[in-house]
Amino acid sequence: MQLKTFSFGTAADPAGLDPALVSDVDSNRVSRQIFEGLVTADPTTGEPAPALATSWNSINNGLGYEFTLREKVKFQDGQPFNAAAVCMNFNRWFNYPVQKNPAAIPSAFKDLFRTFANDAKNSVYKSCTVDSEYKLTVSLNLVRTGFLDALTQAAFGIASPAALKSGTADVLDQRRDSYQLSKFALHPVGTGPYQLTSWQDGVVTLQQNPDYWGDKGQINTIKFITYQQSQARSQALLTGKIDGYDFVTPDNFDALVKRGLQVQQRDPFSVFYLGLNQQIPALADIKVRQAISIAIDKDALVKKFFIDGSTSTNQFIPPKLSGFNNQVPGAGYDREKARKLIKESSYRGAPLKFYYPLNVTRPYLPTPEKIYAEIAAELTAIGLNIKPVPVDWSDNYLEKVSSSGDHALHLLGLNGSYSDPDNFVGPLFGAPNAEFGPADSQLISKIERAKTLPDGAERSQAYQSINADIASTIPAIPIAFPISALALSSRVSSYPVSPVLNEVFNKITLNS
Repeated sequence: MQLKTFSFGTAADPAGLDPALVSDVDSNRVSRQIFEGLVTADPTTGEPAPALATSWNSINNGLGYEFTLREKVKFQDGQPFNAAAVCMNFNRWFNYPVQKNPAAIPSAFKDLFRTFANDAKNSVYKSCTVDSEYKLTVSLNLVRTGFLDALTQAAFGIASPAALKSGTADVLDQRRDSYQLSKFALHPVGTGPYQLTSWQDGVVTLQQNPDYWGDKGQINTIKFITYQQSQARSQALLTGKIDGYDFVTPDNFDALVKRGLQVQQRDPFSVFYLGLNQQIPALADIKVRQAISIAIDKDALVKKFFIDGSTSTNQFIPPKLSGFNNQVPGAGYDREKARKLIKESSYRGAPLKFYYPLNVTRPYLPTPEKIYAEIAAELTAIGLNIKPVPVDWSDNYLEKVSSSGDHALHLLGLNGSYSDPDNFVGPLFGAPNAEFGPADSQLISKIERAKTLPDGAERSQAYQSINADIASTIPAIPIAFPISALALSSRVSSYPVSPVLNEVFNKITLNS
């Protein structure tokens, strides 16, 4: 079989290639090729499926999991993959020095296990025990119903212990753009089908891992090439510079189809929202938050700026997951009532800084500048003094809006990474969060309880109640469940489209 090169247009450079410490879409797209976890998501059902683990058992009433590992697997640096390596990774995540590196912590580990070794008594994670060369047990202090589903995330990719050590993975003494990262994040080593060969000038190049245990596929070389603007990605595809790109925007969709390009849509599995920071005095007033929630014409936004099939929403959990609540109250769009609420509120005209990203496209946010302009105009119309704060995505926009600061409002979203309702509410509202201001301890307790409930009616009802609470207290305003799409040249015969973006390129087939 003739090996081939595949070029793919991305919206941004990776923020780093240590999957434990970055969660943005473009970083994960690359790390998915380099790393593998114990389990992966079945492309048809979304259920956990074998990857580096061939089988597993829940033990001790859900307080532990026994894993049997795949044998004869090597890391890309030639080191053996075994139970000791897996436990070293779990213990690395657990013992991460969160106080030294507060800007970059293993967020997926925190969402799943709650705390780290510095607060071990409150952690869900207890231990990882090597039972034999290819068997291990992960023990928990509390039940986590979505444990296996959560392990399908890119963040739980297993790294070479030798590379973690030589790359001082927990020491963020390197810098790319505005991101602090480790030497390991510049030279990642996993067990996946591809390994990094270079990363410079907006191009990440991967080569096929010659010792990969599974199907190596047709593609020998992958080039991820950054084009910040959607129009530039579209033009690169039309002129044959790339073979595909992600995050097709509505203004390019029809033109690509008319030119004979393939446009493949993903099932909606992300939520776009307007963040509200209650540390800002005006937004601590519930009447101001209520006014903002009904001042936005969500249906018009979706129709104007999102791909057909996207829907407006009053909640954060998508319809395909248990916990979606058909009874969540939606106040609807009512500009006059919003104006009245502002007049009745404590707001007296103070400027509200509204952060929005530049030079990026996200699966949940196709055209940030245009969407910002529309929402800002609607909020100005009800009497709010909006001050725009545009921030380049590469200037660490995510950190700026998720840390304590002067952001009153901001545009952001969440792309689902595994099939569990907690994936959509836990990371946002399940722990104190500087993105939204003071913590809602009652909501946190309800989310923590829901995580422990077995699948079934009681768990579904718990998440429905959580949805209703969020709609009532308005820490953020969900706006849309967007459809994302990617465009491919005729050279591509098949592409592993995944709503959770678990798209590994050894599964791509190309026409001869």
